[in-house]
Amino acid sequence: MTVAIAAEPLPVITVKPHAVDLAFPAESLVEAVQQATVGAQIAGRVLEVRADAGQSVKKGDVLMRIDAREAAEAARAAEAQYANAKVSYDRTKSLVTQKFMSTAALDKAKADLDAAAANRAAAGAGQSHATIVAPMTGIIARRHAEMGDMATPGKPLFTIYQPGTLRVTASIPQYRLKAMRDVKTARVEFPELGKWVDAVKVQVLPTADAATHVSQVRVTLPDVPEATPGMFARVHFITGQSEKLTVPAAAVLRRGEVAAVYVQTADNRLSLRQLRLGDAVGQGEIEVLAGLSAGDKVVTDPVKAGIQLKSAN
Repeated sequence: MTVAIAAEPLPVITVKPHAVDLAFPAESLVEAVQQATVGAQIAGRVLEVRADAGQSVKKGDVLMRIDAREAAEAARAAEAQYANAKVSYDRTKSLVTQKFMSTAALDKAKADLDAAAANRAAAGAGQSHATIVAPMTGIIARRHAEMGDMATPGKPLFTIYQPGTLRVTASIPQYRLKAMRDVKTARVEFPELGKWVDAVKVQVLPTADAATHVSQVRVTLPDVPEATPGMFARVHFITGQSEKLTVPAAAVLRRGEVAAVYVQTADNRLSLRQLRLGDAVGQGEIEVLAGLSAGDKVVTDPVKAGIQLKSAN
């Protein structure tokens, strides 16, 4: 279909073969390089919660407080045990000096005193663990406990990560590994954000999964403030370059399985040209296998072109 267009100019580009990166995509997930899970070290009920997911915290900030009455009682018992062992040691030392007791009794009293001192220190440390603090500066990815929950030793309470140190990990089948050995660059696509970034580093891990026979490839990201751990990303590993004819993805109209673009002809008319497309290449470009020739002028705003066609009809 060819229709004369109005005088108002349309945004067009002249397509021609040009060098594009050859790449193969791999699905991946964003993960934090620097991440810590803060767990409880004593048993007790959560009395106070001061932080939540998405909140920025600094190292040493108080995140949560746990009921420490049981730990306090244990600390008082340890203190009493230490005091008793100290009195016993002093008494035994005096009697040994007066030769009323043997040095073996003094050695035992000293060992009991050392054990009581260690128990007192441990009990005091346990009491301090009732206050949960941030081990690093970062953002809270998840809070695992609510106020009133029972905390037990080893139970996760918070997950914290540093937003400036993110990476994605992709799974690569073994038949791709030979080509991957020479890959040094990659581009990472965030479909949900509509954003592309250049990878900082590509590292192929030296092991493969015995069940799935795939290897992991870690791709270090630059600072992407919008990205968060667990977010989906697509890594495009660059394997070389080739001359291809491409069009902007935004210029393509899709109706089911049919893809087409508006082409501006030499006599200033619009023609809707059906295409056979290949893979996405580069950022926002699609390879054209058939339907266009070098030198064709493609309208990059198909909506505006469609409006002009309706006005002409």
